[in-house]
Amino acid sequence: MVEYKWVALSNTTIGTLMAAIDATIVLISLPAIFRGIDINPLTSFQYLLWVLFGYSVVTSTLLVSFGRISDMFGRVRLFNLGFAIFTVGSLLCALTPNTGDLGAEELITFRIFQGIGGAFLLSNSAAILTDAFPAKERGKALGINMTAAVAGSLVGLVLGGILALFDWRYIFLVSVPVGALGTVWSYAKLKELGTIIRNQRLDIWGNVSFALGLILVLVGVTYALIPSANSSMGWYTPRVIGLLASGIAVLIAFPFIETKVPNPMFRLDLFKNRMFSAANIAGLFASVGRGGVQIMLIILLQGIWLPLHGISYHATPFWAGIYMLPMIAGFAIMGPLSGYLSDKYGAKLFATLAMIITAASFIALSFLPYDFSYPSFGIIIFVMGLGSGMFVAPNTASIMNAVPKEHRGSASGMRATLQNSGQTVSIAIFFTVIITGLSKSLPTALANAMTNAGVSQFASAFTSISPTSALFSAFLGYNPVQSILSQPKFAAIISQIPQSTLAHIEGQTFFPLAIAPAFISALDLAFYIGAALSIAACVASLLRGKAYIYGEEKAQPTSPAATIRPKGVLSASEGVASDTASQIVRDEPR
Repeated sequence: MVEYKWVALSNTTIGTLMAAIDATIVLISLPAIFRGIDINPLTSFQYLLWVLFGYSVVTSTLLVSFGRISDMFGRVRLFNLGFAIFTVGSLLCALTPNTGDLGAEELITFRIFQGIGGAFLLSNSAAILTDAFPAKERGKALGINMTAAVAGSLVGLVLGGILALFDWRYIFLVSVPVGALGTVWSYAKLKELGTIIRNQRLDIWGNVSFALGLILVLVGVTYALIPSANSSMGWYTPRVIGLLASGIAVLIAFPFIETKVPNPMFRLDLFKNRMFSAANIAGLFASVGRGGVQIMLIILLQGIWLPLHGISYHATPFWAGIYMLPMIAGFAIMGPLSGYLSDKYGAKLFATLAMIITAASFIALSFLPYDFSYPSFGIIIFVMGLGSGMFVAPNTASIMNAVPKEHRGSASGMRATLQNSGQTVSIAIFFTVIITGLSKSLPTALANAMTNAGVSQFASAFTSISPTSALFSAFLGYNPVQSILSQPKFAAIISQIPQSTLAHIEGQTFFPLAIAPAFISALDLAFYIGAALSIAACVASLLRGKAYIYGEEKAQPTSPAATIRPKGVLSASEGVASDTASQIVRDEPR
């Protein structure tokens, strides 16, 4: 009979892989989706961004709450529920009945429903694995699971490109049979091994304040990417300023609220443990550093490199996913290996070295020209994948090993929340850096290119072009010049232009050559920011202390005070453990 730990690993890995694939499969398929529901994403940025980010905003908001609830009612029970909700949400997305704005709003609603299921899956998978595997094998198990999460996000790019060629509904329908199988299997095979703390009250004030604060911030960040009337982005609009200010204020109040409630959802006392706090801070910096690089590299491929090498804009989304495969390979190789090695030698060395490798990869990318040699690009992103894979499993194992058994659901939710929120913020930072850089030089560059092509009558139109429109056109696989010149106001002018000239400016190479210098300059700045954040994660990783597994402290038989503990880890009387002990006594049935 197969040992239960392998049943748990295979089931949670399927759930994690499915949720991760769905987070990015939409990314590459947006042109097909919006054509299918008959809406132009370039004139409807609000729908574009909410289809893209709505899923991650919901999962980021709910992870901590669901992790805490899982500690109270059972991790396996809520993991199973997540499988079922995700499957139903995928089916609803595939069956979106209407088109136009109503169809877009329906799809966004169904994606949010999917996100609820994804939050149950992501908040509990690490905790279920930690319960199922002995301490000396957790790094290996979490390495495989985390590899599935990151590899799934890249597999989604390729799979979305393939399915979009047939029908956009297949993008969501593909998850239904996998989700149905996973739901049945998890209900039949998974066992509750965690310590459930019963008779606790739900932390309503903590849940509401955390969810509200995080939603306001993430929604504000999302709307900040939409152009305003007077700017290429919306960071300075009253709506965005109000959302961000309100969200930050609520989040500042959140820890004070948590100190006043008897059963807090966000266990701040866990941060008294140096291993737990240092590993979470390192994970947050790493997520913010690398979260947006994937999209930036895809835009570089789709908007510049692939068109310059003969790939049509219609086909660039698919090929961009293919050319990102070395990053998947690097992560797939190093993820399980680093988890296995960290079980033997501790997480500190591998997590710290991983961030050095990641920072060096960012710097190496900044040296590439826009028309780079692909082998050089492939090697760099392969090494970056190795660095990411080397970091995730040991760092996750550090977090999960540092907490009491009965708080693993909360710890897993807190870890996943910081990671997912960091990725969303990272995308906003990278987009902001790129669009800010483009807003200064892109209009003039395009106007000059038009003049040099002999169509100076179009130059004035391109001086007012939105960098966001140009960037998202390339990102979605549209030819930006064709999109702009298709406007009715240019019909009379176009009729007077020779066909050869029109074919040149609407060709594959005109836009990439015009945008490349401005884009690559802004992209280099984004890479430097990614490198700096990776170094910050490296420093945080160094501060985690020696290898430590909660509950396995060794004590001298002569004195209870002689417990051998790594520096920075609290004893049972100093915080987490004592709080846990009193909690269990207090909550035992009378």
